[in-house]
Amino acid sequence: MNTEIKNTILTTDKDAQYDESAKRLLGQKSILAHILVKTVDEFAGMDPKDVVPYIEGEPFINTVPIETGFTNTVIKNDESRVVGLNSENPELHEGMIRFDIIFYVRMRDGLSQIIINVEAQKDEPNGYDILNRAIFYVSRMISSQKERDFSNSNYNDIKRVYSIWVCMNMPENSLEHIHLVKDSIVNSHAWKGKLDLVNIVMIGLAKELPKHEEKYELHRLLGALLSQDLTANEKLDIIGNEYAIPMEKDFREDVSIMCNLSQKIKETGIETGIEMGKREMIMKMYNKGYTAAQIADVAEMDEKKIKDIIKNAELLTV
Repeated sequence: MNTEIKNTILTTDKDAQYDESAKRLLGQKSILAHILVKTVDEFAGMDPKDVVPYIEGEPFINTVPIETGFTNTVIKNDESRVVGLNSENPELHEGMIRFDIIFYVRMRDGLSQIIINVEAQKDEPNGYDILNRAIFYVSRMISSQKERDFSNSNYNDIKRVYSIWVCMNMPENSLEHIHLVKDSIVNSHAWKGKLDLVNIVMIGLAKELPKHEEKYELHRLLGALLSQDLTANEKLDIIGNEYAIPMEKDFREDVSIMCNLSQKIKETGIETGIEMGKREMIMKMYNKGYTAAQIADVAEMDEKKIKDIIKNAELLTV
């Protein structure tokens, strides 16, 4: 197999594994509690440890499809029909886009609930505007509640939703809340309803880890957790000592796995770069009239491999 293609496949596989590890770490209740404290008004100022019990059940991680008709599932028994989030048989929904993390949170009044979605992005995408995607996600979080959280036309039962995006490798650390506002253009009327039902939160993480100060408290935690540069011990030191987050065995293992994958991704990237550089040098020499044997001697490579590289390059230009 072509070395570049092989390395690309390996890198893609490692990237996918890295993404899965990142989602599992972000999906830890202790981490989610820190996010809630900084993004949801009702939990502002609380100790994250006290927020953990408000997270209901186990967060669904990369299992609930976003597509219309697949987000919910019907659970039937002899007496009732219950509609819930569809986390069953993910292999049947292969290729579908899924929420990275989605879960319910009980409010401090003990009665109402909100729905939280957390998405991890390695960087700001080039193919589309990320806010448009976030708007699509919150729209699905609202519309999928029909028959699951409210029925018929009982729109007053719609639950508030938050789609929280953690975007890495940004120019600077940032935190922004995007929500509905009302502008009175001709007179004003007190229309009934809740403007706070739809919420998007964008968290930008700079490449450089910020110092531990209140303003960037969440950024330092998430930056350390998702860093591709820190070692596992450095991450665990920051997370455990600075934020007093319990170091469960699974948590430690996921941190270690992600650090190992980060290193392998870097190594594969370096190997790919070296391989591309060699091919570029070979083709420059060939185009200047050097024979395969002469190039092999200079590059200290097998002559047959040199000929294969030249042949593949010529096929690509046809």
